[in-house]
Amino acid sequence: MILVGAHMSIAGGIYKAIDRGLALGCTAIQVFTKNASQWHAKPLTDKDIDLFTRKRRQSGLRIIAHNSYLINLASPKEALYRKSLDAMMVEMSRCDLLGIPYLVMHPGSHTGSGEEKGIRRIAKGIDTLYANGNSGVCLALETTSGQGTNLGYSFEQLAEIISISKNSHKLRVCYDTCHTFNAGYDITTQEAYDGTFEDFEDLIGVEKIVVIHMNDSKHPLGSGKDRHQHIGEGEIGLNAFGFIMNDKRFENVPKILETPKGEDYEFDKVNLKRLIRLVK
Repeated sequence: MILVGAHMSIAGGIYKAIDRGLALGCTAIQVFTKNASQWHAKPLTDKDIDLFTRKRRQSGLRIIAHNSYLINLASPKEALYRKSLDAMMVEMSRCDLLGIPYLVMHPGSHTGSGEEKGIRRIAKGIDTLYANGNSGVCLALETTSGQGTNLGYSFEQLAEIISISKNSHKLRVCYDTCHTFNAGYDITTQEAYDGTFEDFEDLIGVEKIVVIHMNDSKHPLGSGKDRHQHIGEGEIGLNAFGFIMNDKRFENVPKILETPKGEDYEFDKVNLKRLIRLVK
């Protein structure tokens, strides 16, 4: 089975994301477990959990969750840091209730306090999260473009967060093609692709990658910006996605689109077809 899909809306009930994914022919999907633009999380009802669990099992879909964009575990502001920890605890609990094994998170933004302090703040926050409960969910640190004061734009930074944390065995990586390209990691030729993943293997280990965000980029290599483009229509180009789709190391890794959707997921349909056609 080729594990490809897209981020699906949970409007009308989280279980509806599964229906939407199946309608598009997805074999994997990514979801928010709550409204990603709000701190408040409406509690999941027994009906929500039962419906989602039943549909998840029947569908066979591989499902990944993504946390709220408001959360910042690198924040030097104590109030925001505590609020972020509380929100992450809620999100991890929701993943446990729904049977979702991986929760993708942006590492965080140091907002001027410095990269080293921010990295240690993130690792400390992760340890606090696991110390406060018995969550079975693994956190997947997402690679970033380095825009602003965002951390996680280098493999070295991700490796440091993982090594500092006392819960490194629970940490994984979400590799975003657009973000890493904008951070300066080239995958546009076979030689560049091989080199980038050799670096990743040496610093972190490719087996840590549990989801790949398949996004082309509107901006060039090393731009430090973060704007997604349709597959094959950006600066990364179609060949790079072919390397990923045919890489045996990623056969069992969900590949998720976060590209512009259009009306009724029309662009998701186009981008999914493009990815599937690349499989040799």
